Amino acid sequence: MLAIIQAAGWPIWFLLSASVVALSIIVERFLSLRRSRILPAALLPEAIQLARAGRVNAELISQLELNSPLGRVLAAGMRLQHASRESAKEAMEEAARAVAHELERYLNALGTVATLAPLLGLFGTVVGMIELFGVQTPVGVDPAHFAHGISVALYNTGFGLAVAMPALVFYRFFRGLVDSLLVDMEQQALRFIDSALRVQD
Repeated sequence: MLAIIQAAGWPIWFLLSASVVALSIIVERFLSLRRSRILPAALLPEAIQLARAGRVNAELISQLELNSPLGRVLAAGMRLQHASRESAKEAMEEAARAVAHELERYLNALGTVATLAPLLGLFGTVVGMIELFGVQTPVGVDPAHFAHGISVALYNTGFGLAVAMPALVFYRFFRGLVDSLLVDMEQQALRFIDSALRVQD
């Protein structure tokens, strides 16, 4: 691996940094966007049962907020359980917008890496071509320098694509996953309003 990095020249360090950023984001998002962490299966039935039983208090709402992103949305509605249904719905929608922003964290950075990596590879290619022309002399070309210029160009092009393709795939995957989680969260919030806050219609 070290030999490849040396053959690719100094432009490869930009791509290596981009690959580390992309890998870190991918691992972090895989851990953070687990459905069981965002939408615990038992949370909605428990929240509905507690709200119907009239056991809502400040401590319960605080615990619900800390439980999960879905808990934050439900807590916003539970806090206004004695207000109108429309007021509770607006509060839950506002909480959901904040949750959506949290779920989309770092995705723009991952998309930037997917877009930027091929350009960094192209930059390395240009550097390699410049080195190729730089070794031209009236008496000929040094084969070692010529080969180095070729390797810089090709390695950077290849590595740029190798970083960009998985980054783009995971960017699209996480975007779809976030959209799916938000749709499920919205449906569960509406079920909570209809089931637990029905008396306020």
